[in-house]
Amino acid sequence: MSTIPSTVLDQLELQSIELPSWAFGNSGTRFKVFATPGTPRDPYEKIADAAQVHAYTALAPTVALHIPWDKVDSYDDLRRHAEDHGVALGTINSNTFQDDDYKFGALTHEDAAVRQKAIDHHFECIDVMHATGSRDLKIWLAEGSNYPGQADMRGRQDRLHESLATIYERLGDEQRLVLEYKFFEPAFYHTDVPDWGTSYAQVASLGDKAKVCLDTGHHAPGTNIEFIVMQLLRLGKLGSFDFNSRFYADDDLIVGAADPFQLFRIIFEVIRGGGFNHPDVAFMLDQCHNIEDKIPGQIRSVLNVQEMTARALLVDTDALREAQVSGDVLEANRIFMDAFYTDVRPALAEWRESRGLPADPMQAFAASGYLAKIAAHRVGGVQAGWGA
Repeated sequence: MSTIPSTVLDQLELQSIELPSWAFGNSGTRFKVFATPGTPRDPYEKIADAAQVHAYTALAPTVALHIPWDKVDSYDDLRRHAEDHGVALGTINSNTFQDDDYKFGALTHEDAAVRQKAIDHHFECIDVMHATGSRDLKIWLAEGSNYPGQADMRGRQDRLHESLATIYERLGDEQRLVLEYKFFEPAFYHTDVPDWGTSYAQVASLGDKAKVCLDTGHHAPGTNIEFIVMQLLRLGKLGSFDFNSRFYADDDLIVGAADPFQLFRIIFEVIRGGGFNHPDVAFMLDQCHNIEDKIPGQIRSVLNVQEMTARALLVDTDALREAQVSGDVLEANRIFMDAFYTDVRPALAEWRESRGLPADPMQAFAASGYLAKIAAHRVGGVQAGWGA
């Protein structure tokens, strides 16, 4: 394992990447949701599938829930079910983008009754957090306008602040609010939380328990995402990541698929800023597997994050800093690129075997027969997907 020093392996030992429950349900394009044999029919089956990822990689010990998609009669039972499968329940995600009442907004709506409905939904999510032991309430808002003059943009920001402040006050002492941003879709003229600056401005006014969630697919093409990572870490406001890839818009593809070098650069800045393996910064996935099998898609994703983390940890930061200070542009770039081009896969395979894990988790899972088993057993009922 000479490619990866023991000091790096020690840091990788602690890495954890939260999985999204919805990644195991059916998804598709805006025109068609595709069904797959063996798709979970309820949150319990989603948890069982997510546990497979952790069993083969030891990288995914927690599973995020989406409310109301993952509502159950007893969250105590769901928590115990997760523990029995070797995982825990993680972030609770709210949903204010699928009710007819939210056509013109939820937390920003002109109608106080609609805003209160959205606030009450977040109160319900906080109740779920108490039952599951979850720390983070993640909020993404599909709110904005399509045409100039349609909406009072400043008024919507004021109402958003008031709504978030009301939700924030309900949080427990150990709970956090993380506000996600997205520069467009489904609103096409203006989005109420379109960028990291708007999210930062809103959470900064709430208090220390409010942070920014950065989704790597929620930026305009060419955006320097690692700069945003640096800035949010510098300001102490980076709460979590939603890792995925996109080629055009919010494609929610396997992380690292579109631009592995970007993933490397992002993780390097996480490490540089002290956010790696830090309890305040959660690594998470937010992906939809439309045409590929879902469990191996998640396995591939967490392995991609692990591999790029290993490469980023290989950067000789002392030599890099010396080159930066001396103004040696080419040497600084060489040091950076040498780490990126290092093939860490053989060393990671050997390291996994030393820990009792399969050297190749993808191959081991494929050989397990799990997909065929769930396809045969999960017959009848309604498969989980968008909205369930």
